[in-house]
Amino acid sequence: MRVLIIALHKNDKPISASFELIGAAKSVSQDIQTVFLAENATGGAQELASRGGGKVLAISKPVFKYFNEEAYASAVSGVIKSHQPEVVLAPASLNGKALMSRLAALNGGCMASEAIGLEVEGGQLVVKRSHYGGSVVSKVIKNGNSPFFVTVRLKIFPESKEGSGEVINESIDDSKISAKSRVVESKVEAAGEVSLTEADVIVSAGRGMKGPEHVPLVQELAKSVGGAFGASRAIVDAGWVPYSHQVGQTGKTVNPKLYIAVGISGAIQHLVGMRTSGTIVAINKDKDAPIFNVANYGIVGDAFEIVPALTAKFKKELST
Repeated sequence: MRVLIIALHKNDKPISASFELIGAAKSVSQDIQTVFLAENATGGAQELASRGGGKVLAISKPVFKYFNEEAYASAVSGVIKSHQPEVVLAPASLNGKALMSRLAALNGGCMASEAIGLEVEGGQLVVKRSHYGGSVVSKVIKNGNSPFFVTVRLKIFPESKEGSGEVINESIDDSKISAKSRVVESKVEAAGEVSLTEADVIVSAGRGMKGPEHVPLVQELAKSVGGAFGASRAIVDAGWVPYSHQVGQTGKTVNPKLYIAVGISGAIQHLVGMRTSGTIVAINKDKDAPIFNVANYGIVGDAFEIVPALTAKFKKELST
């Protein structure tokens, strides 16, 4: 089965999810192609090839400096028509899902979003999806002969570290790139701030921190372990932290290797967004808090004593 990976970029460099997609593709196929669109795609394409991206189609154009789903969709549709993949993979990020839904519509394909597993049964790709906070897992199989468009949840598959591949510089005529909108500027997170969806470690605060003046204690803990700072919906709604930090059903779904929940009771809306994390550590003074039902490790006690102690310990250990 021929798999086409859509590798997205940040400043002409493939995002980490691109290498996760290569790992996902390797689990079901040996016939892998990757399309990489950027202002200058050559360097990023070479890295993708060296890490198992197969035939990497490098497409360089100024219009691809910033993500524009219209421009991307028209260019990738051309690649799909010429290379005829059976499966198309993209990250289940905001940009990835927007792009794939448009591609599925333009190419008459089926789409499955937020895949947590890929398998081959009877020569067909089977996509596993999670529902109801992980309590139900469904299997999705495409219907028809058109490509199967699948977005893969971040941090599910390990990044491909090595492999074989080659870079093929593809050219697309400007007349083939259709976009009614134009991106003139992209504002990103502050320098040094770790993205929630890409972080290996997340430390989140909840209403148990009692007030916005105490949130920096949790932010400092996150910083001490090189992690991202998250938050429950309760403190976002209360105006303590911006929505961009919200983890949960109405925020971001995350899958870090380590998730530390501080003062978070564990409402189902929050659990839906983080329960698939590799290891979950809960800190709460209420021993009956629902968060302990999903935690691998629980610390019952006062967060105002535990968090500073952990921060000091991590700073000391990581500095030596």
